[in-house]
Amino acid sequence: MAEKIQLARGAVRDFEPRAVLAVLGLARSTWYYHRGGRVSYEAKYQHLRGPLEAIARQFPEYGYRRVTTELRETYGERRNEKVVRRLHRLWDLPLLRGTKVPKPSGVRRAIQAAGDRVNLVRALEAIGPLAVLYTDFTELVYAAGRAKAHLIVILDHATKLVLGQAVGERADTDLALQAWEGTVATLALLGSTPRGCIVHHDQDPVFTGYAWTGRLLLVDGCRLSYAFDGARDNPEMESFFGRFKSENRSLLQDADTLAALTDLVAKRIVHYNERRRHSSLGNQTPLAYFHSLCGER
Repeated sequence: MAEKIQLARGAVRDFEPRAVLAVLGLARSTWYYHRGGRVSYEAKYQHLRGPLEAIARQFPEYGYRRVTTELRETYGERRNEKVVRRLHRLWDLPLLRGTKVPKPSGVRRAIQAAGDRVNLVRALEAIGPLAVLYTDFTELVYAAGRAKAHLIVILDHATKLVLGQAVGERADTDLALQAWEGTVATLALLGSTPRGCIVHHDQDPVFTGYAWTGRLLLVDGCRLSYAFDGARDNPEMESFFGRFKSENRSLLQDADTLAALTDLVAKRIVHYNERRRHSSLGNQTPLAYFHSLCGER
């Protein structure tokens, strides 16, 4: 025993005490006794805090008896019920157990109930101009890599026109609605409205929140479509962002303020819509292609 204690004293300088004791087959109580000096109750059982908190979150209905069983069978920690009860009080775990996870919103429940049918675009065969719009956020690095901002773009499926965009410090609802206001204004200039169009995006909290869904569904009469399989269900936005950031990387790096970045992005979107030719559009610009489809010059 004395030899094991001596080995443990040397090993705990470089390794976690719990692992050392397990290798040597030493009980913690024996180690603390022979190590000398008083050890607080909390310090003695600190290694149990993580497992106990995990159990409290996963099984908020469990009392200390069932927690003791779960601790033993799942984590291999054999502890007396009195120890578990005392640690619960010490770390306020009953409060943690009493904290309930918020219920999903009505929108979120509807999405969950729909399953993969929530992606309205997948079943479409022919998609005309302004019938399906895609949107998402992406992160922009600027100021020679010292700063980051967020860009949201609203893109037409058929013509690749960017109808709305906004740049801001946070990827939040306000930024999304700013881009949407720009989209509605652009549609008006093109002689159209958003009513009846499908807006497709991922299940980001912004796009499942009441502010966004209420505006698009109730005010503007849109239909909402959600990616069921993350980015793979919204490849058009991934492709646009990849191309936009690659082609404008050096210009983005040169923008030294958020205001300068915002101005730059607006100009580059105009360039994208009106000057940049797309091979997928027969080497036309998105705006020219839109007019060709709509019979306008």
